[in-house]
Amino acid sequence: MRAPDFWNSGTFAARTCAALLSPCGALYGASVRLRQSRSRPYRARARVICVGNLTAGGSGKTPVAIALAERFAGRGKVVFLSRGYGGRLDGPVIVDPARHTARDVGDEPLLLARHHKTIVARNRADGARLADDNGADYIIMDDGLQNFTLVKDFALLVVDAESGFGNGKLIPAGPLREPVRSGLKRASAIILTGPGDPAIPPFNGPILRARFLPENLERLRGKVLAFAGIGRPEKFFSMLTDNGVELIGARQFPDHHIFTGREVAELKRQAAASNALLVTTEKDFVRLQPDQRARIEPVAIHASFDTSFIENIIARSMEFAVAR
Repeated sequence: MRAPDFWNSGTFAARTCAALLSPCGALYGASVRLRQSRSRPYRARARVICVGNLTAGGSGKTPVAIALAERFAGRGKVVFLSRGYGGRLDGPVIVDPARHTARDVGDEPLLLARHHKTIVARNRADGARLADDNGADYIIMDDGLQNFTLVKDFALLVVDAESGFGNGKLIPAGPLREPVRSGLKRASAIILTGPGDPAIPPFNGPILRARFLPENLERLRGKVLAFAGIGRPEKFFSMLTDNGVELIGARQFPDHHIFTGREVAELKRQAAASNALLVTTEKDFVRLQPDQRARIEPVAIHASFDTSFIENIIARSMEFAVAR
């Protein structure tokens, strides 16, 4: 589903919708606090780094998680841990891209598994135990800031700098998964993605800014037709045009959309009629059936941000390893 417009609008109608749904948001917030109060989190042998956010929808967590993993890979064994949103398997299970599909484990784990061993587990503590059994030195959680079953050594809060925290209300009245101030208390750092300067309450940790860059830019010369079914498709399209891609069209689909044969055929027909290259995100590409992928170019996205803080994380995590 797409985020409702009133989450990020200040019109009278939007404020009215948010006000009517605020009691439901209060109940949602209470459920988060209840889970936290009842939790008995598991302490993994590996150091656990969570890449999370406070809002529903895409903020760029997965590219940030991949960038972090590449920094940690030279210091020890990295294992990704994901809930596997959209997949049918509860886990814990090690993702096998040759055997599993997005319907099995979700799209993000398939993408992560191209880089490092990836575990899907509805119960993140069980997933961490499996990672420990597989010799993980670092567990990088793609999402999970509101999951309290696992002790986190570091929590990186990814914030879409353009939309920020929306109208500041909890789901379904707004995009927030929990109040901003409570989430900030558990964050080690904030990473802003994209342009913008969102209002952030007082925060003692570092605030970094990440840029998303297409890795295969040289293959995107000429006319391009793009499609995407992610949290914020417009961010993908803007990234292309900001990097000089001649975008002649852009088609948006709901987040985690499973593409039908008819939809893919129509996109290919439009691209051929315009003599354009048909492109999509890697996350969308892994959701396509193998026979749908011909003549579609997946665009790999690289998150670039200040690595000095990452080096400090590595140094501190090594200290934790010795202390344990």
